[in-house]
Amino acid sequence: MAAAATGTHGHGEQIPPGKPMSTEQHILDKGAEMLQSLTPIKQMNQHVCTFALYNHDMNRQIETHHYVTRVNQDFLQCAVYDSDNSNACLIGVEYIVSDRIFESLPKEEQKLWHSHAYEIKSGLWVNPRVPEMVVKKDLENFAKSYGKFWCTWQTDRGDKLPVGPPSLMMSPQAVNLGMVKPELIQKRDDRYNMSTDAIKRTRLEIAEPEWINPEADYWKQHGKCFEMHVEDVEMKKIAPFP
Repeated sequence: MAAAATGTHGHGEQIPPGKPMSTEQHILDKGAEMLQSLTPIKQMNQHVCTFALYNHDMNRQIETHHYVTRVNQDFLQCAVYDSDNSNACLIGVEYIVSDRIFESLPKEEQKLWHSHAYEIKSGLWVNPRVPEMVVKKDLENFAKSYGKFWCTWQTDRGDKLPVGPPSLMMSPQAVNLGMVKPELIQKRDDRYNMSTDAIKRTRLEIAEPEWINPEADYWKQHGKCFEMHVEDVEMKKIAPFP
């Protein structure tokens, strides 16, 4: 019996327990890939690297890699990984909406979302290896957008499997509690051979949103967070067939 793989690999990802991939499984997967369309995955057309903070504990900050599918001009969906390595862990999902869509949401729903203006203006949100001039128009739109990010696998605390309920994540903000730790930014700058400060200076002309809805970034206004818990409830059974 093969030994279970444990520990970390690459840029901080966790290896789940389990047997190594067999040659037979590799061949099977390659054959399936050739025969199937995998259409939803092929719609991912951007890689965004940024940072996120746990809503219930903002001392926990992580680098995130979003693989973005643009459904339309007002709605995007992102598969979120903990690195851009081939063996990265899928740690969650983020939905991104335009300000127009966000304003149509109920206030209770808006509390679960965060604004992106600071992420964009501060240079924290980047498209690795893509020139700024290529993504400038997109960045202008993203600066007015809002996101809802659920983390389902907390690899930053060493979890080898996605255990427990999902955690709501927040966007960095220009206030002390919500600012990203400098060492995290420097680590990313070194890896991609870039300067977040220099990127920030190139974005001075990107307009600030005229208004950021205060229901977003709820913790800034109220010092409160949202934490998910699992509880037993009565099951809704299927009604008897006539």
